Amino acid sequence: MAHADRPDPDSVVLLDGSKAATADDICQQLDVDGVSFERFFHEPIFTVDQGRHLQANWVGGFVKNLFLRNKKGQMWVVVLEQDRHIDLKSLAKRLGISGGLSFASTERMMQYLGVVPGSVTALAVLNDKSVAVSVVIDQSLLAFENIYVHPCRNDQTLKMATADLLELLARYGHPATIVDFDA
Repeated sequence: MAHADRPDPDSVVLLDGSKAATADDICQQLDVDGVSFERFFHEPIFTVDQGRHLQANWVGGFVKNLFLRNKKGQMWVVVLEQDRHIDLKSLAKRLGISGGLSFASTERMMQYLGVVPGSVTALAVLNDKSVAVSVVIDQSLLAFENIYVHPCRNDQTLKMATADLLELLARYGHPATIVDFDA
């Protein structure tokens, strides 16, 4: 899908017919939950390499996110350190997932996470009211006090405490499974 052909990220409708949370909605929810963050606006970033120039003055964990599913329809948002390379077969084995892993469809991404391609983020599970999506986080990211994540749009980035992200995910029914990919 060409970047210009992507749906408007602020008009995504979830599986239950409700409107997905916008970046503003996510930030408002973080405020309500007492989570401190800094918000940065920038050009849309579709790849890790496109975002490297922004990192020159930022300190913390930089991520890439995968939205995966198995043949049984189970789904995961996998949050990796931005330079980590992983093959899906070994990831499935490490997580004890049967049925293999593949990338989930754009339709599934929009219905469950409320985001369009290029905007997958751990924060998107706040849209998953059915708690159908699990979250996996690369243990190496826990070494960073702060982590940088999209607020459901790839033209914005939030800096937040890594511990706050983990607590927030658990609070909304998506406790992260931490995986040591270096073991």
